[in-house]
Amino acid sequence: MKFLAITLIVHRPDPITGVQKPTHDRFREVLDNALLAEELGFDGFGVGERHERPFISSSPTVVLSHVAALTKRIRLFTAVTTLSLLDPVRAYEDYATLDHLSNGRLDLIIGKGNGAAQRDLFQVTPEDQWDRNAESYEVFRKIWRQDKVTADTRFRPPLTDAEVWPRPYQRPVRVWHGSATSKESVDLAARYGDPLFSANVTHPIEPYAELIRHYRERWAHYGHDPAQIAVGAGTAGIHVAPTSQQGLAAYRPIFESNLAFFKRAGLPVVFETLEDFVERSSALIGSPQQVIDKVHRYHEQFGHTVLHLHADASGLTESQHRASLELFQSEVAPVLRREIPDPPFVWGPVLPAPPLTQESVHV
Repeated sequence: MKFLAITLIVHRPDPITGVQKPTHDRFREVLDNALLAEELGFDGFGVGERHERPFISSSPTVVLSHVAALTKRIRLFTAVTTLSLLDPVRAYEDYATLDHLSNGRLDLIIGKGNGAAQRDLFQVTPEDQWDRNAESYEVFRKIWRQDKVTADTRFRPPLTDAEVWPRPYQRPVRVWHGSATSKESVDLAARYGDPLFSANVTHPIEPYAELIRHYRERWAHYGHDPAQIAVGAGTAGIHVAPTSQQGLAAYRPIFESNLAFFKRAGLPVVFETLEDFVERSSALIGSPQQVIDKVHRYHEQFGHTVLHLHADASGLTESQHRASLELFQSEVAPVLRREIPDPPFVWGPVLPAPPLTQESVHV
């Protein structure tokens, strides 16, 4: 199993102290968390893309380029690239450049995105966002694979023998499809034989498990090899502590503050108590063995081989957050790596095989 640390770069007051960091300091925190993730042995670091309050993750390519310059090994993920809002040509240019600068460490997770404010900002309607997402991905995918592209598009000017530069480093980049609540993203992933990444953060397990089952059905419908399926899944929070009692005690004020925030904002509340949140959500809160058991319980439903954790402290102190991630990597991750397989592809740059030489043909 592989592990990612992911941030959506939420920018609101700390749920415990009530203090909101300056924007500059919040970005610095993201970079520090990326360095920590690499130091502790995470396999990937992801940055979301949102274009509305309270997020400041509107430019993931810029943030990930800086992370690429500071790190050497860790793979870089988008979480998610909102192709329904973007011109696929411009998106390709940005991500192909980032891929070169990072020496092929880029993986994309794409999706239509959520939020009415960002739809309004880009003049995208709920009725056309799925069509926009599919069209943008199809154009993006062609550009990454073809030197000249012709596309009769609805949502941007058509392309005729268009050349887009720079040409890619990875051939092609791996694209995951982010899925939260809808079958459209799941079907798009299955159609192209791409991996799926379940959000898995808001609800109990059942609706996410249902979508993943649908993905597997559509994968078979499109004639792909079942052995090549790869599924990733998110988590709703993390605090690994030496004992379950310590984990609950540290996380309780965070949960209660977040619950109060949801109620004030008129947002739907799915879990009314911390105990219910720990039991029925995807949050990993408790002792190392509790976390191991919970990941296995989800794996039985999902069959996932990649797991993302929160890169941000999210109300924990910096020392608590670091200790939690250290405990995860020392006592949880090694067990899960042994007991749950990796995705069915090399965790590295997607590069074409070198051409056969006469010498290699005769060997």
